[in-house]
Amino acid sequence: MKEIYLKHIASELGVAVWQVEQCAGLLAEGATIPFISRYRKERTGGLDEGEVAQVKYHSERFDELEKRKQTVLLTVSQAGALTESLGKQIEECLSGKDLEDIYLPYRPKRRTRASVAREKGLEPLAKAVFDVALQDPHKAASLYVSEEKGVLSAEDALAGACDIVSEWISEMKPARDFVRDALAKRGVMTASLSRKGKETDKDGKYSSYYDFSEPLHRIAPHRLLAVLRAEAEGVLSVKIDIDQEKVCNKIEYDIFKAKRFPSKSLAPVFRGAVEDACKRLLLPSLSSEVIKDAKERADIASVELFGNNLRQLLLAPPLGEKRVMGIDPGFRTGCKVVCLDESGKLLANDVIYPHPPHNERVASMKKIVSMVERYSIEAVAIGNGTAGRETEMFFRKIGLPETVRVFLVSEDGASVYSASDIAREEFPDYDITVRGAVSIGRRLMDPLAELVKIDPKSIGVGQYQHDVDQKLLKERLDDVVVSCVNSVGVNLNTSSRYLLTYVSGIGPALAENIVKYRESHGQFRSRRELLSVNRLGDKIFEQCAGFLRIKGGDEPLDDSAVHPESYGVVCRMAADLGVNVPELIGNKELIGKIVPEKYVGGAVGLPTVMDILKELLKPGIDPRSEIEAVEFDSSVGSIEDLHEGMELTGIVNNITAFGAFVDIGIKQNGLIHVSKMGGRPLSSLKIRGKVRVRVIGVDAVRGRISLELVLEAV
Repeated sequence: MKEIYLKHIASELGVAVWQVEQCAGLLAEGATIPFISRYRKERTGGLDEGEVAQVKYHSERFDELEKRKQTVLLTVSQAGALTESLGKQIEECLSGKDLEDIYLPYRPKRRTRASVAREKGLEPLAKAVFDVALQDPHKAASLYVSEEKGVLSAEDALAGACDIVSEWISEMKPARDFVRDALAKRGVMTASLSRKGKETDKDGKYSSYYDFSEPLHRIAPHRLLAVLRAEAEGVLSVKIDIDQEKVCNKIEYDIFKAKRFPSKSLAPVFRGAVEDACKRLLLPSLSSEVIKDAKERADIASVELFGNNLRQLLLAPPLGEKRVMGIDPGFRTGCKVVCLDESGKLLANDVIYPHPPHNERVASMKKIVSMVERYSIEAVAIGNGTAGRETEMFFRKIGLPETVRVFLVSEDGASVYSASDIAREEFPDYDITVRGAVSIGRRLMDPLAELVKIDPKSIGVGQYQHDVDQKLLKERLDDVVVSCVNSVGVNLNTSSRYLLTYVSGIGPALAENIVKYRESHGQFRSRRELLSVNRLGDKIFEQCAGFLRIKGGDEPLDDSAVHPESYGVVCRMAADLGVNVPELIGNKELIGKIVPEKYVGGAVGLPTVMDILKELLKPGIDPRSEIEAVEFDSSVGSIEDLHEGMELTGIVNNITAFGAFVDIGIKQNGLIHVSKMGGRPLSSLKIRGKVRVRVIGVDAVRGRISLELVLEAV
């Protein structure tokens, strides 16, 4: 990567150039973000995962910019317009926008008013107007009258010349920079109902934007996305308003401040060209560009929020390897019941009908008690959708053993999974109702392992996810999944191929090969055995080994985040203490005697040694917190039971830019608006986190519940 790019990235991140250079080098070699941030701290000077991701993003952006530069240089050169100064300008560009502004005057154009004027031979006259070098513009223009060329009068000649001047002004980088900045900082986005808007917006969901006006730089991302979506659907007409006279004044008096009009007659001609350049060329094209830029910023903000929500959801506390009963609730169709063993394998399935219209409560209770006893069930996972709360209350009245805990589990995306190819492959002999119940049960056991099978956009923790750049969204969410999977670590002998796919360096094809090897050879006894998997070589082993766990294998360190390349360091530590490695692992007293600096040398620096010691203290410990069951207020079964001032326990389901949605145990979620956070930032809330809220408004007709956060969040 060029030095100019390295310096820019280093400046953006506030790190040294050599750190960026080393990180970019590792990325170019095929190293993954989790691997670099976890196992190559010495090479990068300790860049964290976010910084490595930024280096990757900027590196890819500059790679694309460099390719574009070569195309621009070639085109300008072929046109015979490439000078040393212009070439240097192009080479030193750091943004695509600046590059395109520089290239604009030389870019091959479609037929324009200016090109027509050039064909009529009016460019010399235009040059004289542009240079403010005419005493009498109309007299000068009369020299260009030519019936043969289609110039019928002096006014005709002057108009054509001004078309050329307008184009030149619109291609001047200072003028473009000023107008672009003015639109972004002082432009006002306005929206009004289109001609057929009300017909299109039959439900009135965009009614609050029918007469909308707000400074562009102040519009919240969610409002901007809503307005642009309404425009795309034909409901609204959107534009950017700005004081055009001030813009023209700025161009005329500041950008052309050295110009002095030799006569009063030239001033209005020149002013007319400036106004035409602004109104016809600069403002329309740059308004679209500025709106596009604002949309991109809104996309980034929304995608970042979605990513943060997804991270919290994926890293939600797992129940762990327990025997679980999964329930997909329903009224008329009954509640689908499945029993799963500790690994999530389906043991049995049935249907109970405890609710209206069937009301088979006694028979349902007997069936549940029998299944709990027969399959040694340790926990019950109940989907929180339709009939979820009623089913939870039913289960709490059954009289199950105290050791059997009951959880309400978010079922967002369960129906998507149950109808997917993945579900059909896992359960070819069962219908979607059974698959949905299995997904609910498994996501209680390990949310991360189950949710990776579902498109993140279907999990219900986003904001306008269908309006944002889909490529950007997919990349960000994939990065989040990869980050979560590798931060937790993956059990090599029990994980599905879908989970293995996200392990550093592996991907779908190798994940499939690992599962096939496991099925034909039995469980892996060591990480080194991975090298026997088809197409898994030394380089990929280096990338993935530290993130895979083997419990009860031949090598104790294989159940830790210590990378195999560092096993020798641990062996030396143990030998120096006169013990073997198993005796050292988890022994706080022995580990406390180790002098870290003693083991620094070669490729092993102090950061790696400190990471090893940290891992030896708590090897293979899941970084996720312990799960907690939430019991909702038993007196609240529907929105009609709510009243203002009531305090309730809830679970945060989704966090948006304008507030957080909270499950309070009924069909409708309540909203804590950002202004009702009791002085706390929205970032203090966590997806699936337990909160205490107060009801401040109920609209039963529209199904809306307004909440405020009680200061004591649970």
